[in-house]
Amino acid sequence: MIRIANIEQVRAIEAEADAKGYSYADMMDNAGRAVADRANTHLDGIESPRVTVLVGSGNNGGDGLVAGLYIAQDNAEADVRFYLLSERDDEFTQTAEAAGLFIAKAEDDGDKRVLRNMIASSDLIVDALFGIGARLPIQGEAQKILRNVNREVNARRNARPEQLSVNPAKANQIPSASPIVVLAVDCPSGVHCDTGDVDSNVIPADETITFIAVKQGMLESSASDVVGELVVADIGISQTLDAVKSVTDTLVDADTVKQKLGERQNDGHKGTFGRALVVAGSVNYIGAPALSAQAAYRSGAGLVTVAAPSPVIMALAGHLREVTWMMLAHDMGVIAESATDTIFKELDKMKSLLIGPGLGTEKTTREFLEKLLTSTGENTKKTAKRSLGFGMPVADTSTDNDEKVIELPPLVIDADGLNLLTEIEDWWTLLPENSIITPHPGEMARLCDIETSEVQANRWQLAHEKASEWDVILVLKGAHTVIASKDDFAVLPFATDALATAGTGDVLAGLITGFLAQGLSAWDASIVGGYIHGFAGKYLEQQTNSRSVIASDVLNVIGDVLSAIEA
Repeated sequence: MIRIANIEQVRAIEAEADAKGYSYADMMDNAGRAVADRANTHLDGIESPRVTVLVGSGNNGGDGLVAGLYIAQDNAEADVRFYLLSERDDEFTQTAEAAGLFIAKAEDDGDKRVLRNMIASSDLIVDALFGIGARLPIQGEAQKILRNVNREVNARRNARPEQLSVNPAKANQIPSASPIVVLAVDCPSGVHCDTGDVDSNVIPADETITFIAVKQGMLESSASDVVGELVVADIGISQTLDAVKSVTDTLVDADTVKQKLGERQNDGHKGTFGRALVVAGSVNYIGAPALSAQAAYRSGAGLVTVAAPSPVIMALAGHLREVTWMMLAHDMGVIAESATDTIFKELDKMKSLLIGPGLGTEKTTREFLEKLLTSTGENTKKTAKRSLGFGMPVADTSTDNDEKVIELPPLVIDADGLNLLTEIEDWWTLLPENSIITPHPGEMARLCDIETSEVQANRWQLAHEKASEWDVILVLKGAHTVIASKDDFAVLPFATDALATAGTGDVLAGLITGFLAQGLSAWDASIVGGYIHGFAGKYLEQQTNSRSVIASDVLNVIGDVLSAIEA
């Protein structure tokens, strides 16, 4: 489990560890060793590599000094140089001086020419200026350092050869500019580790190696572009510390997902792996139910049924050979209120239910959704012990309520299903327990009756509050998708524009629904479905140009992603 912490929590963990005998010096040594290990992977294959370590005045600078010393120790051919923000008088600086390593100080480099020359000649920059200690905006000497570092890094990366091939296939035959890698220690200099605010002079990292816990600010959309690849290093702090155990927010990782997936039964059959019902589609949005249904199948569900208006079914049936169909009453190609009668007849066979992709927002469809939920909703929550199981209308024999009870299977509401909810008063009181909703920021704004900008500015806090208020599992999509319930909170480690295209949300909803059908809890299905969806986006980003990715591409790599996770 990877924890997500704020600055106060991290400092409390460090203080408790130090008080119990694991000193700050021990932490610094282990952190420096971890940074050096990552640095060495980037330097592998480079003859006589040149490394510049930017050293701040605090513990982060100490981590950088230790890392530089280890790099020099590991690679006798490496030219390791240090650039100090301010004077330091510690054992690490003394060791570097004794070893004859070059040390420059900002106070002696008024025009920053020395710094620029160091950066211009480097293969790797280790950014150990601030870590979690940055106070924005960065000013004074530190601001000058950031500006000059960025100037030289950008000059290196933007350099172009004088001659260019007109044949893209032969472009690699022309020498390119020498690469330069920025490795940030704990956090890129210029990122506020609580808010995610980014200084205008931030040093964007190719990779950030962080310790103890992922800092929550680095997972905000504002900071994700400058963090680069994120690596979490264990520096030996005990997980039994009270300060560690008090950190409950988590970043989902592949091992967690693998454990939740569990093993498949070799003697299983389609009934073993559950039946999912997808209520979706309208004459204007025919593709959405197809994407969701196929995603549910790709998750491993045994049987998937699509309930849709006949024009949608007629358009899709010849293309989706594995799906079974439920024809719903419709009004000019959109699901009509009376369609609930057909749904209720089949609910006892279903292990999960998805409502929403491509429904449209017509009045009759809203009435359909409201009727479906008001036949369950609070009645289900209050009288479930008197129900005889999934979907069977059962007479309530109590003296205070003689209504029939319809129990929905585990429920996911997405897309237009969410937009329709906004038109139903106190909609959250009608949802069965552990219902899952999967809004993107615009849909979340409509559910909360606020602006989308407010959602984006307060994603974590809003998810915490609304998941508890609505008593749902909330999957708030976006860069670093947030998953929240009244008791738990998790963040996905993915941010990619490969998923910023129509239909990918339908794939996510289908994945979650498929995992529900296989018996995962609502929380676990949301975690597993969300992780696989995000992983697929990153996988495609690496395999092809992310601009070209479409939702069906995400479907097609789900098997590869599952193999990677299970391996």
